[in-house]
Amino acid sequence: MIEVGKKAPSFKAATDGNGSVALKDLKGKKVILYFYPKDDTPGCTAEACSFRDNTESFAALDAEVWGISGDDAVSHRRFATRHNLKFPLLCDRNNALRREMGVPKALGLLPGRVTYIVDGEGVIRHTFSNLLDGPAHVREAQQVLNQLRG
Repeated sequence: MIEVGKKAPSFKAATDGNGSVALKDLKGKKVILYFYPKDDTPGCTAEACSFRDNTESFAALDAEVWGISGDDAVSHRRFATRHNLKFPLLCDRNNALRREMGVPKALGLLPGRVTYIVDGEGVIRHTFSNLLDGPAHVREAQQVLNQLRG
């Protein structure tokens, strides 16, 4: 995984809509980049819904949430609509971003579940990896963002 204190790689990725997002477009905002294994699986749904339920508290901490998996835009749209997700889901179909960010595979086979907190300057401020407890990523992100605030 990319070490805390290192710059996050600059990237642009397609979203669940017809657009795309780029890290450089945040201009001073913090972002929670959470990599998850697959749309509509029980653990990933619990994690996404937990992020959804806390979107406003993250906005109050001047942070955006972006979910990232290898699923395509159609799958992401279905998942986002079904669970009323209020943040973009990024398509990483060839896992290039996952590799660039150093997200490890779980058990050598499954896509890992890793969350990065990136500050407004594009620097990784925190990493968290826990495959089995998706909602723990939300609690961890809240704690770190509160510490960064002050």
